Amino acid sequence: MIKQISIEKVHLALGSTDLRKSIDGLALIVEHVLQMDPFSTHLFGFCNKRQNLIKILVWDNNGFWIHYKRLESGNFKWPQKGSGGSVSISERQFRWLLDGLSIDQENAHKPSYERILI
Repeated sequence: MIKQISIEKVHLALGSTDLRKSIDGLALIVEHVLQMDPFSTHLFGFCNKRQNLIKILVWDNNGFWIHYKRLESGNFKWPQKGSGGSVSISERQFRWLLDGLSIDQENAHKPSYERILI
């Protein structure tokens, strides 16, 4: 059984990344290009040029996990290069991205924590 990994933040590397890189290559990108700590409890996402593949790098206690997803049709709505090398998103936005949706859902419902009593 694979245990649940606790994620503090989600960071996406903007633009495309050569996904032939494995754990060591992606960790170097996190450290030297994004200037972040690959050993943090943050999740780091990378996308290929065609935007149909993503790799996710995350540190877990004593080793790295690498997750890989390929869309059979369509593509990920990956953020393009802008100012900076990465963008931080919420877990909710990350789930949208994994489903092939844009992270900028203007009409998305905001979570409601109020209970309505009738």
